[in-house]
Amino acid sequence: MSSDAARGEGVRALWQALPSARFTSRPNYIWYVVGTVCIGAFMAAVDASIVNVAIPDLAHYYNATASITGWVLISYLLTLATLLTLFGRLADMLGRRPLYTFGFLVFIVGSAACGAAPSMGFLIVARVFQAAGAAMLQANSVAIITATVPAHVRGRAIGFQGSAQAVGLSVGPAVGGALIGLFGWRAIFYVNVPVGIIGTVMAALILPKDKMTQSTTTFDWWGALLFSPALVALMMAVTVAPHVGWTSPEVLGLFLATIVLLVAFILREKGFRAPLVDVNLFKLKVFTMGNLTGLLSYLVMFGVLFLMPFFFERVSNFPTAIVGLLLTAVPIGMTVVSPQAGGLADRYGSRMLTTVGMAVSAVGTGLLALMMGLHANLIVLIVGLLLVGMGLGMFTPPNNSSVMGSLPITRLGVGGGILNMSRSLGMAFGTAVSSTLMAGFLLAYGGRLIGGPRAPWVPTMRYSLMVLAVLAVVAALLSFLKTGADAQQQGGERIEVPMEF
Repeated sequence: MSSDAARGEGVRALWQALPSARFTSRPNYIWYVVGTVCIGAFMAAVDASIVNVAIPDLAHYYNATASITGWVLISYLLTLATLLTLFGRLADMLGRRPLYTFGFLVFIVGSAACGAAPSMGFLIVARVFQAAGAAMLQANSVAIITATVPAHVRGRAIGFQGSAQAVGLSVGPAVGGALIGLFGWRAIFYVNVPVGIIGTVMAALILPKDKMTQSTTTFDWWGALLFSPALVALMMAVTVAPHVGWTSPEVLGLFLATIVLLVAFILREKGFRAPLVDVNLFKLKVFTMGNLTGLLSYLVMFGVLFLMPFFFERVSNFPTAIVGLLLTAVPIGMTVVSPQAGGLADRYGSRMLTTVGMAVSAVGTGLLALMMGLHANLIVLIVGLLLVGMGLGMFTPPNNSSVMGSLPITRLGVGGGILNMSRSLGMAFGTAVSSTLMAGFLLAYGGRLIGGPRAPWVPTMRYSLMVLAVLAVVAALLSFLKTGADAQQQGGERIEVPMEF
């Protein structure tokens, strides 16, 4: 046997010997698994937002236009949303543990390549590679928890995972600003390398072996070739619509392409024996409504996070650093409430908590709208932001837990991918819808985006936030209409959807 073959056998034997009994034998082993998953969720979320503050530095360093530099952020979000469902399906086929561990390695390599990028084009490609690793982590995080954690504490565990994502999204700009100020923009990518190495080691030592219950190795390549471009077209349409208009030929063309590709994808999935996304899953009311309300919840939150900086800077004249500090009220509220909401969902079910959670977010958004003024009370605005975050924290873990609890064990990966994809679409729609509302109302009241009087910004912010509050109310009503979640949360039973292989 050659030395390379012997080395390969040694690595294979070591992998088979893992996870380490030092962890698996502990009575609180499941929480080691949750902690490991939270590291990946945190890292992937941080890098979705950390680049925002580096855009001016990147444009200056590479002498690039703002539109080209923006692709450093857009390429990551597009890749992440596109690959989540694909990697979820692969995890169901090949195992969640190996794909999650490999995702850390891909993320590390992508991050190092971003930090060393000699050109803007190289950086954008490296960001795509980095996002592929992040997609492997995010597509599997909730699925690993669902497969490992007993049903009676599943909500609490998913609450911690949701908190990790919320903290990651919120601290990204602050951490990025500090690293750029101390070490330069390359540091925001290099910092992922040591953290990723720790995550890789933890994943190998701690994550449980997969209990594979299906033998098929057939991957739906045609389904993937239809689904991925459909998502890219949809994300591109939402991204460019606020700048060129929702009725512009390019945006309408992208929406048309999305519809055509999705129709072709559904027809393909219905007729294929091992589909990428089994359409029978959408017959589950909990699954369908949970993903729809999840999208609306992130649309509301990111809409608020998009609009409020304009109010604080253009009307209240706060410096950027203070604005960033004020906006942390949203993730703080979400982080504090999420674990408790998950625990309560384990005891009382998800329906009440998801409904009340979105109602609280609606109250918070409505309070922000009503308090808009040239001399708005800052304390009340902070309370409004806290309520938005607390509502999301109360909604997200029970909703995610009920959605994942409704799935067959063989579809946890693809279900988790769809759940995270819905969140990514909510983020994109939140920014796009809010920017469109803001531009429309600002034009109607005679304001200007740069310069001009402060007065037009007040009704602009008020009515834009009111629309978001209405969407939060819609999400609350849909959550109330969602049935079957409570029994699944408390009993831990999954609905078995007929699958053909």
